Amino acid sequence: MNEKDIRIYQIIGRIHSCITSSKDFDEAVTACLKTVLQYSMADYAAVWRADDSEVPVLRPVYWICPVDLSSGMHRSGESLVGRVYKNQASEAVSGEAAAADTALAADFAGMEIGSIACVPLGSGNTCYGCVQFIRTPGKGAFTPDEVDTCELLTYMAQTELEEVRPESHKSQKDILLSARNIHKYYQSGETRNHVLKGVNLDVYKGEFVCLLGESGCGKSTMLNIIGGLLDLDEGTLTFDGKDISKFNEKELTEYRRDNIGFIFQAYNLMPNLNAKQNVDLIAELVKEPADSEELLKLVGLSEQKDHYPFQLSGGQQQRIAIARAMVKKPPLILADEPTAALDYATSIEVLSVMENVVKDGTTLMVVTHNEEIAKMADRVVRFRNGQTYEIRINAHPLHAADLVW
Repeated sequence: MNEKDIRIYQIIGRIHSCITSSKDFDEAVTACLKTVLQYSMADYAAVWRADDSEVPVLRPVYWICPVDLSSGMHRSGESLVGRVYKNQASEAVSGEAAAADTALAADFAGMEIGSIACVPLGSGNTCYGCVQFIRTPGKGAFTPDEVDTCELLTYMAQTELEEVRPESHKSQKDILLSARNIHKYYQSGETRNHVLKGVNLDVYKGEFVCLLGESGCGKSTMLNIIGGLLDLDEGTLTFDGKDISKFNEKELTEYRRDNIGFIFQAYNLMPNLNAKQNVDLIAELVKEPADSEELLKLVGLSEQKDHYPFQLSGGQQQRIAIARAMVKKPPLILADEPTAALDYATSIEVLSVMENVVKDGTTLMVVTHNEEIAKMADRVVRFRNGQTYEIRINAHPLHAADLVW
């Protein structure tokens, strides 16, 4: 057996191990993509899946790259992605050819592309979509042999996953919030820390988005910029079509009041007010608030409405904070580590309430370092070193009651 054969068997073994150790299909595909990327000699990768319309449309479902591809779409036969899907034949572009593909330019706006190899994803006569392998400038164009390697890796991963058939991609909703090239700096003495390094992200109406990552990666800073609590230093941030990055202080106050509900790790309840009064206090800020007693019923605290914070458990106080965030009927609720101070059982109670918030049509963004909580989300955005590093769509989000850690 030659060295190449040994390497192929090693890769097959690694892919098989990824799948058998994964808890669900989404996790298995993500693990496979990371493994395939590692051996492909590419910097980034993205998986595009076709829907079942008469003229199939391909949309991204998993990707590892510093731009948000969520709004990308390619029709069968159009652009690199569409051609590879329709012809079921691999293709590579670089230099002027890549720059001339307007669809590629739109997908990877703000990111420097050196070369892209695109290979079909499927088995037999069935093509589900395709996989893109992306190189940054300076690493040379993909050679025919390297494209063959990408194709082989994709085929091996698909073969291991072929028992699970992908579902059609859900239709995308309207964009609520769009961040483009967001930078944030903090000054500490003579040191200038670059916390956010060109974040690009779209958030859709009615979705549950989880920002995941280790402490210090920039996820909480991004949440606070979205909430109007921090100014950005570079870039643009639009909410429902309005550029809030240009708002003055009065406009930012109105933006926070009318559009954002906040849930933090610290409950920030008024100690001298009971549960209902804490919710009513925020209700007074808006013209048409929700009914506070109905909200307390929704979060399971009808019988505790007259209790003061010191008479309630941590989980009950957090549920009041959720009701308080909802009373303004905001289109967007931001939650920063909402279960970090809670035990497992109480966390599940709180997450169940938040699950119902999304069912009501409210957009929810949650910052956490807990990988298990991310499995509830419609979309998971992983931050690393001040950038979005990996984004995946959960085809089968879990219920709070199904989480275990």
